[in-house]
Amino acid sequence: MSRKRVLITGAAGFLGSHLSDRFIKEGYHVIGMDNLITGDLRNIQHLFSLENFEFYHHDVSKFVHVPGELHYILHFASPASPIDYLKIPIQTLKVGSLGTHNLLGLAKAKNARMLIASTSEVYGDPLVHPQNEEYWGNVNPVGPRGVYDEAKRFQEAITMAYHTFHKLETRIVRIFNTYGPRMRLNDGRVLPTFIGQALRGEPLTAFGDGSQTRSFCYVSDLVEGIYRLLLSDYASPVNIGNPAEITINEFAEEILKLTGSNQKIIHTALPKDDPKQRQPDITLARKLLGWEPKVSRTEGLKITFDYFKSLSPEELLRSAPRFA
Repeated sequence: MSRKRVLITGAAGFLGSHLSDRFIKEGYHVIGMDNLITGDLRNIQHLFSLENFEFYHHDVSKFVHVPGELHYILHFASPASPIDYLKIPIQTLKVGSLGTHNLLGLAKAKNARMLIASTSEVYGDPLVHPQNEEYWGNVNPVGPRGVYDEAKRFQEAITMAYHTFHKLETRIVRIFNTYGPRMRLNDGRVLPTFIGQALRGEPLTAFGDGSQTRSFCYVSDLVEGIYRLLLSDYASPVNIGNPAEITINEFAEEILKLTGSNQKIIHTALPKDDPKQRQPDITLARKLLGWEPKVSRTEGLKITFDYFKSLSPEELLRSAPRFA
């Protein structure tokens, strides 16, 4: 019996590499695709010797061709950190629009089911808390974060259009803050920034007064939720994240304790349109998928910190993306 074939875009990135691992483990033939603007081949180098893995160095904003049959497409190609999408705003918009269009066309041609990686950022700076899938969001389309937020909102819209008009099998996951090994230090996201500062013996910099909240999901829990959603029969968006909410100040204290650092927490100006609250309502995921996070923040942070401590100084340099 031949293996089912899955295309994973953004395969050399943080989430894409973990998804590649999971689908290899499940017995799929995985085709990874990445243009390596923010991804890193070291995240998937352990897969290159496998017969059931192949890699395409390609930008999905351009025409995408994959020979042979495809059963599933997972679209995870997009800058996801503020540092990245603020430096490459046009590419961010293109991968969410042109890239998604190209991949939906490929899915239609191959009769493949396609899952897109949306984000909690579609809710913007939310006026509803916690955020459920029925909430339409509070997004500034012309603000600095608009290039990412609106790319993802358009991505959802065109995916649903292909589902309703072409009857394409589609799935939409709204991903909340996720962490784990293979993140880049200092990519603008709070967890790797704090850990990077602690490792260098620097004060931890919290935006605003630190009272804003986030909810952190360990990567293996997220991958499990995505896997279950892909194989479900539900086409509307589903939140996948950990509802354990914490303030940034509290989180900084946890990082200081974890790392044994005696540095202070200092506060800087809150970026424009930075969300004040972020907590997923996962009622739908629990009911539909039988899913909820299993890894505690204490356990997940220890694994993540141990990963960063194990990196050589040269490997830590990959925190800097290679923009064209």
